[in-house]
Amino acid sequence: MSPPVEDEAPPPLLEVIDLHVSYPTASGPLPAVRGVSFSVDAGESVGIAGESGCGKSTIAATVLRLQPKGASVEGSVLVNGQDTQRMPWGQLRAVRWGDAAIVFQGALHSLNPVQRIEDQIAEPIRLHDESVGKGAAATRVGQLLESVGLPSGRGSAYPHQLSGGQKQRVMIAMALACRPQLILADEPTTALDVMVQAQVLSVLTDLVYDLGLGLLLISHDLSVLGTTCDRVLVMYAGRVVEHGPAASLFDHPLHPYGGALAAAFPRVGDPRARFAPVGLPGDPPDPQALPSGCPFHPRCALATEECTTTDPPLEPMAPCREVACLHADESRDMKLLLARSRLQAARPAGSATAP
Repeated sequence: MSPPVEDEAPPPLLEVIDLHVSYPTASGPLPAVRGVSFSVDAGESVGIAGESGCGKSTIAATVLRLQPKGASVEGSVLVNGQDTQRMPWGQLRAVRWGDAAIVFQGALHSLNPVQRIEDQIAEPIRLHDESVGKGAAATRVGQLLESVGLPSGRGSAYPHQLSGGQKQRVMIAMALACRPQLILADEPTTALDVMVQAQVLSVLTDLVYDLGLGLLLISHDLSVLGTTCDRVLVMYAGRVVEHGPAASLFDHPLHPYGGALAAAFPRVGDPRARFAPVGLPGDPPDPQALPSGCPFHPRCALATEECTTTDPPLEPMAPCREVACLHADESRDMKLLLARSRLQAARPAGSATAP
């Protein structure tokens, strides 16, 4: 008797495989994303952190083929096992909203100022399912608004009648309109105060757990990702330089850049942040003129001669951790190592070192 056949595990909601994206410019191609790979499963929150220009938003746009015309894309982007970069337009139109939806960074610029909120949310519902009548769509809109913490009656308002946090909640409700399995949130809390930011993030995380959605959350704020996401990717100069569980990556970064991002958000009561604050001088490199070796070495306090000639690949370094750094094994607390390095560099010659 043959053994029972085990059910195959479902594919990830999102799987990005060796993605390269470049934009045409007068001076030649500009590489925005360089060989990025990751996945997002159902019920999982994955964050992407990094400074402006590192390729975060390009990845989000490329998932649903929203990148600017003329962009060159290599690699695969699979949504529910289907490559969005190669599927015909009709199939891609069904994937947008239906399988995956995006929450853009600026709600003020994403909403139509002359249409009521209820009409804007109802539009994708009726376009993707012509059998839904006006009354059923209105009921669904009310349910969506309540699911993100807004009264259903706010659907009759125009965008200018809502606060910034309310508009961002509307954008989340609109993303959920066609019951997608994957949500792409590109800086959803930008320009919001900390209280409203916490409320918006709470809405997103509750939806992930309650509905089993997959969430790709993009943010400059590593501390937000550390408390909101299950896993975090740290990007620099278009590639991933560190990847791992959110809590351990924020508490014990292994890459100097991840350590600098984490140390930029000091914790109340932490004497290291009080007596040895850590900053990161300089700016990210020009994507068209990347330095030799590791792209981060001109800004790195731990860089050596080898770093100027060797660009390390992303490799496993600890359980569930990956890092692209020649010095990742020198310390299990890169924030502390960088703080000591900065403090010693700032002390006058001959002064005592910090304990």
